[in-house]
Parts: sequence; C-alpha cells; structure tokens
Amino acid sequence: MTATLDRLAAIVASRRAADPQASYVAKLFVKGRAKIAQKVGEEAVEAVIAAMQDDREGLIGESADLLFHLSVLWADAGITPDDIDAELARREGVSGIAEKAARKTATPGD
Repeated sequence: MTATLDRLAAIVASRRAADPQASYVAKLFVKGRAKIAQKVGEEAVEAVIAAMQDDREGLIGESADLLFHLSVLWADAGITPDDIDAELARREGVSGIAEKAARKTATPGD
C-alpha cells in the first residue's frame, strides 16, 4: 500500500498549484487546512457509517476517499507517506495500550 500512497502523494503534489477551477486538489488547497481537515472528518464519518451498516463495498469506497483526503491534509502539513510509515514501524511490536500511555506522558494536558 505504501507504493500506492507514494503515487497518490506525488499526484497531490503535482496538482497543488494547478488551476482550482480545473483541479479538486488545488481547490482544496486554496480553501485551506481547515476545509481539508473537515473533508477528512466527513470521509471518516462516512466510513464509520458504512462499517456500521456492514456495507463492505461502501466501506472500501469511503476508505479510499478518506485516504485521498488524508493525503491532501498530509501534503498541506508537509508530511509524506514515508513519515507515516516510519511512525507505524516505530510502533510495531508495541502494545497499543502502552503506546497510548507513552503518548499521554510525553504530552501532558492531552
């Protein structure tokens, strides 16, 4: 999947400066991070709804939409799929409960 996300990141980057009238990606960048983040949230909710309805095809489609919009958000924040891959690799073999507890101690107030 990393290769697919890398290709998607390259497409997003190439369309960032395109004409917003001709490119949905460019239109999202023009609208700013808050709008991009809102779209990520919308797609996440739609994925949850599909999952709760046991709609496999819907969940696949909404997951693709979620990853697409997340890729746009990552690009806006200067994050690459390699950054996410490195973080996942760092967490590999660590209990999810222990990892979450470590994050809580590292960032008090969350």
